[in-house]
Amino acid sequence: MDFPSIARQLIEKLGGKDNIAAAAHCATRLRLALHDESKADLEAIDNIDGVKGQFQVAGQIQIIFGSGIVNQVYAAMSKLTGQSEMSTKEVSSAGAQKQNVVQRAVKGLSDIFVPIIPAIVAGGLLMGLFNVLTATGLFIDGQSLIDAYPGMADLASMINTFANAPFVYLPVLLAFSASKKFGGNPFLGAALGMLMVHPDLLNGWGFGGASVSGDIPVWNIFGFEIQKVGYQGSVLPVLVSAFILAKVENGLRKVIPSVLDNLLTPMLAIFITGFLTFTLVGPITRDAGFLLGDGLNWLYESAGFIGGAVFGLVYAPFVITGMHHSFIAFETQLLADIAVTGGTFIFPIAAMSNVAQGAAALAFGFSTKDKKAKGIAMPSGVTALLGITEPAMFGVNLKHRYPFIAAVVGAASASAFITLFKVKATALGAAGLPGIISIAPNSVWFYVIGMAISFAVAFGLTLVLGARAKFKAVAATA
Repeated sequence: MDFPSIARQLIEKLGGKDNIAAAAHCATRLRLALHDESKADLEAIDNIDGVKGQFQVAGQIQIIFGSGIVNQVYAAMSKLTGQSEMSTKEVSSAGAQKQNVVQRAVKGLSDIFVPIIPAIVAGGLLMGLFNVLTATGLFIDGQSLIDAYPGMADLASMINTFANAPFVYLPVLLAFSASKKFGGNPFLGAALGMLMVHPDLLNGWGFGGASVSGDIPVWNIFGFEIQKVGYQGSVLPVLVSAFILAKVENGLRKVIPSVLDNLLTPMLAIFITGFLTFTLVGPITRDAGFLLGDGLNWLYESAGFIGGAVFGLVYAPFVITGMHHSFIAFETQLLADIAVTGGTFIFPIAAMSNVAQGAAALAFGFSTKDKKAKGIAMPSGVTALLGITEPAMFGVNLKHRYPFIAAVVGAASASAFITLFKVKATALGAAGLPGIISIAPNSVWFYVIGMAISFAVAFGLTLVLGARAKFKAVAATA
């Protein structure tokens, strides 16, 4: 490839080098923030050699080149524009200036949760392994593996301890990440998270039972009672408290003399935020979190397969807007309360959507005679089946429209089926074919059948709609 030529064409079609506010790249995509996006000729960019697709999201234009190629194109562009190397975070910040309030809120949630996903995934998959060892009838009729092999019981117990740790201490992870996002000291955030799960407090998972029995412990301060309740597995109380901590800390630094800053600011910030957390923020947001979780579960439990179909239908459009990142908070809450919820129903539906997107891209690649389009569709389709849908969705399905329509219909059909059989995941992982390991053992076969439905409907409908589109095109030219 002639990388300097590709870079020159890109700069021209993006409206010139003066229109490029920021540029960076990830493993496969060039990420750009423009001063004026209306100057970009997106259709012409699609026809540049090496471009496998492009899409706009979060105030950015992202151009897919693929691993290895994107590095070369970025290097050539940097020479021509004279811009120094930037991080994807800097491009995200530049693009965020053009986003509305809702988009910024979704991006903020994403920035907080994405860094802690590895810990949640590790704990979740270990939980899945524990379920494999303890599920009755999964491999042996009427017995679990530890029933058949008692020597594995302590191994299962150890795995369960390892699996629970990220969820028991979730507030520590969340508060660290959130404080960093909100501009505070992340280590003070971690200290706040530790405070919220301190062993002297009533375990958050025992709050419901203690409320019924009236045995909630309290601090009695000058006649004012404050509940001594922890926030194990909580999400919303931690996020709000971390935001307050960052604002209190930065506010104190403005008024406390620098000579006393290192002594007084951390102490006062933790005390003030901790007091507000246990008196106001925690109780209010905990109840709000319960209502939110109850609402999602009501939709899943009460609306039945119709609710599942609707969720499956809209999941891919949520991905387009980036709003799917907000589901991470809900899923984390569902997994943290797994003894009550049984797991998350969002992950299996996301998997049905991803499989459908992959199937639609593969069907398009199978039927098209355009070699470049086929070269993009086939590998991106396989990637989507493994849980990474952006190349298939933005590079193929949305571009040609009818594969995307077929994909959302396939996702809705499969989501209705798995909702009918209450398929839930006990862990987060790759939402696609590898997601089998994350599914509750008694639902694995329903999950597999759901993926088969998603693939078959999306693949078949793409071929039908594609043939119809070709027929109309031929009829129009006749």
